[in-house]
Amino acid sequence: MRRDHRPYRVARAQIAFHQLWARHFVAPQLDALGEGALFIRPWYVRVAGPRIRIGRFAHVVGAFGQPIQLCAWDADGARGEIAIGDHCLICPGVRLLAATRIEIGDDCMLASGASISDADWHDLRDRTRPVGASAPVRLGRNVWIGEGAMITKGVTIGENAIVGAGAVVADDVPPNAVAVGNPARVARTLAPAESFVTRAALFPATAREQDARNAYLMMLTLRDNGFLGWLRALLWPRRDD
Repeated sequence: MRRDHRPYRVARAQIAFHQLWARHFVAPQLDALGEGALFIRPWYVRVAGPRIRIGRFAHVVGAFGQPIQLCAWDADGARGEIAIGDHCLICPGVRLLAATRIEIGDDCMLASGASISDADWHDLRDRTRPVGASAPVRLGRNVWIGEGAMITKGVTIGENAIVGAGAVVADDVPPNAVAVGNPARVARTLAPAESFVTRAALFPATAREQDARNAYLMMLTLRDNGFLGWLRALLWPRRDD
């Protein structure tokens, strides 16, 4: 569709249903879920293992064929944990697989299909042994991981850094760097003297204020939509829809 034909009340009901699903089915699987977290299609979020935490005002977006996978391995001596900070964006197809620890700082963005793993998951010589070598992965504040990028064990990515689409990161990335390629190498450095606008700027102090803001913006966008027009666009779409 060229535009959103949903009536305001339908859109609000859909968002409310997604959040109800997330609270009922996803939140109990997490050690912690901060206020203001927004889930889109949470039935495509797969959670396995304990010690998984998501901070305040996270946006978690699942999609058909691209489930989000959050796995903290808790067997064979491993005690994996995943800690996701405030204001983070987790897009469809993201995979976080932890045997030790994956730490994602505030304001980070993980694009579709990004993968972070802190272990080999099999021993190099004894392929019957699970996990294998493992080392923590840490993303600093305001890191952006591009579509389909892969972060491997033991990597630290400094704050404000960007990892390009499809990159394979096996070594640390310094702060403010843009790393691309396989294996990833620093292509340029962002001037640290210039200020960054992070995702924190999108959010007010409380979840109640955020909900009111979202409702107002949605009303402005959808206020002219009618129920019959929405059904007509669904069942008999036209070229100008």
